Amino acid sequence: MASLEIKGLVKEYKANVPVLRDINLTFSGEGLTAIIGPSGTGKSTLLRCINRLIEPTQGSILLVDDSSRIDLARVRGSALRQARRRIGMVFQEYNLVERLTVMENLLTGRLGYTAFFNAWRRHFEPQDIQYAFSLLDTVGLGGFANQRADALSGGQRQRVGIARALMQRPQLLLADEPTSSLDPKTSVEIMELLTEQGQANGIPVIVNIHDVELARRYATRIVGMSGGHIVYDGDPRGLASDVLKQIYGGESWLE
Repeated sequence: MASLEIKGLVKEYKANVPVLRDINLTFSGEGLTAIIGPSGTGKSTLLRCINRLIEPTQGSILLVDDSSRIDLARVRGSALRQARRRIGMVFQEYNLVERLTVMENLLTGRLGYTAFFNAWRRHFEPQDIQYAFSLLDTVGLGGFANQRADALSGGQRQRVGIARALMQRPQLLLADEPTSSLDPKTSVEIMELLTEQGQANGIPVIVNIHDVELARRYATRIVGMSGGHIVYDGDPRGLASDVLKQIYGGESWLE
């Protein structure tokens, strides 16, 4: 079981204009953490720093397990590629290859473990293919292996995205606004799936989400951000009106 330790994390897209300001967080064990806050406060930037889609300006992001201790903010090259294999990512806009089938999209989750020539030929190990079929059953898409991704609904695409992330057999699962393009019923189903898979695989799940009620319903921990700072970190039951005002500002939206 891995843990993630973020210490003194700062991100500046422009010099001396930080988007993230001295973030300190630790994630370990099972459970879903929801990160909430207004647009532009750094929620997506935080997740993208963790998996190094963007470069942190300063600070450390330690991925720790029984056999290793890796600072994700420092690694480069092949070491970074190997570290990323341990972190699954679910994207807001799905990030599927539209012209490929569902099965082919799932198997891209094994590219970090597959030799280049085999990947180019789309040749994957039998056990990977078997695992992909089992994951399709898990996410409710058992009959969709040969369906092209561009023929799927938004909810189905997000299920494929979750299954693809799980194909990595990750030690940590990140989800960046996974319900923002979905209807309320499908949003609930996606949050249930993320929660269930975090528990089934014994890994932390970190979700950026705008829907406070969904966060309350599914998260075991809520991190509230405002202005690039953490202003709340605790139990969902602690999200009283005064805390939400501190996170989002103003009062009219609470009425």
